[in-house]
Amino acid sequence: MGKVHLSGYLEVPADRIDAVRVALPHHIALTRAEPGCLAFTVVQNPAIPTRFDVSETFVDQAAFDQHQQRAQASDWARVTLDMPRHFTIRVEDGSWPA
Repeated sequence: MGKVHLSGYLEVPADRIDAVRVALPHHIALTRAEPGCLAFTVVQNPAIPTRFDVSETFVDQAAFDQHQQRAQASDWARVTLDMPRHFTIRVEDGSWPA
């Protein structure tokens, strides 16, 4: 199995944007430090301030699963609890071209 890519966005209620902004740098730093994380970005959409665009890439399914486990038990999970997530997950099959 190949790399795992997640892309999409998180919907943040206007009254919770500040809390998300405060928690985000720590969440990004922890995720980027995880073994197997190749890329991880979460940015507030300039055109739609209540949307935070997410893009992440992990070396394989195991690394992605470990990230999900860690994130679900984190402060980030508490801050973003019940916020709608609109994500697409794609797994590369390892064939060329990638």
